[in-house]
Amino acid sequence: MRENPLVLHVLGARPNFPKAAPVVRALDSLGIRQGIVHTGQHYDALMSDVFFADLGLPEPVANLGVGSGTHAKQTAALLVGLEEVVEEHAPDLVMVYGDVNSTLAAILVCAKLGVPTAHVEAGLRSFDRSMPEEVNRIVTDSLSDLLFATSPDALSYLAAEGVDPRRVHLVGNPMIDSLYTALPKLDPAPVVGRLGLPARYAVATLHRPANVDSPEAARELVDAVLAVAEQIPLVIPIHPRGRTRLAEAGLVSSESVLVVDPLGYVDFLSLVRGASLVVTDSGGVQEESTILGVPCLTVRPNTERPITVTHGTNRLVTPASLPAAAAKALADGAAIPAEELPVLWDGQAGPRIARVVSAWLKGDNLAPAAHASVQP
Repeated sequence: MRENPLVLHVLGARPNFPKAAPVVRALDSLGIRQGIVHTGQHYDALMSDVFFADLGLPEPVANLGVGSGTHAKQTAALLVGLEEVVEEHAPDLVMVYGDVNSTLAAILVCAKLGVPTAHVEAGLRSFDRSMPEEVNRIVTDSLSDLLFATSPDALSYLAAEGVDPRRVHLVGNPMIDSLYTALPKLDPAPVVGRLGLPARYAVATLHRPANVDSPEAARELVDAVLAVAEQIPLVIPIHPRGRTRLAEAGLVSSESVLVVDPLGYVDFLSLVRGASLVVTDSGGVQEESTILGVPCLTVRPNTERPITVTHGTNRLVTPASLPAAAAKALADGAAIPAEELPVLWDGQAGPRIARVVSAWLKGDNLAPAAHASVQP
């Protein structure tokens, strides 16, 4: 290992940024040289650029601007662009986050070039391989040199897949670190006022392929969402990938539904903090609502984050059951999370990850997940 090793962080989509920010800060505090590679998988300013400002991330050393496209076309462009960046910068470690195509491409490039990698948010499984994200998770975890798990269930899944426990470290959830850091700034009033919302409202985020890619699924989902809007005014920041399909299925702004562009990190979480209910198919929102104590209905048959159901405020629903589930959640009032939050969701995941990375860069022997790495 070089005397002044370099760590590159590959970020490409909105969920990556709040996961990476605490790690970048913690590594910086240890004096470790770093760079961010922005692949541009999410290329809209409201889906990426605003997150750099909201989360205090440094300017990227490279921006590939790959944009959207089919999974094959996007992944191919990512492979070509990332290979050039990795060869140019010659990092000692490449860190990837979550389960997006940028993560998959970076892992494949580094595996071919012999560059060590670390996966933050390793071991999550929905056991649904029809989800592109599930395929990305499995491939990424099988090739990573360091695997950072956010919850204990991930350890058992990785063990069942034969992953060497010496590579795995239970560190907590860095996305929750970002949430705790932002908490003093999460004031619903400004964004509620700007959007003209009433005091009592619900928020929805919907973008999963299974929900929006086919006209039939999109129509079923929109009908269910409109039924929820009959119970409470609903604001929906629309992800670009589902905007046209949902509009074609009948989702337009009305007296009870407000469709808006994607919001920045602070604005969106402020909106969620003040909501009476969240309807989503996003993974991260399930986690954030657990901490914020907002009832969350996840329109999916499964979740790779079951800990949000057992410890938090989350419930899995189908489009058909969504209106009744919303009525119950609204009648029950504010959700109360379990007395104990998930293990190590304490705002210190970033420093834990940084300590492991620092030790690894120095060539120190690392304790397996079930031992030293679970300590604060």
